[in-house]
Amino acid sequence: MKKQEVKREKRTQRDYTMAFKLSVISQVEKGDLTYKQAQTHYGIQGRSTVLVWLRRFGNLDWRKPKIH
Repeated sequence: MKKQEVKREKRTQRDYTMAFKLSVISQVEKGDLTYKQAQTHYGIQGRSTVLVWLRRFGNLDWRKPKIH
């Protein structure tokens, strides 16, 4: 038996401008969108991309919650 070859399309990494990132962060922090809604609305592929931006550039505390 031959193994079936699965053809996968290569994903491309998109570079987002800082202005775009800050705009998305602003909308999420204002409460206009959740970070998942922002991801879907703007077509951002990475599941955690917006969350990474929030942690890196946001004004609120977006670290993972600590278990007490």
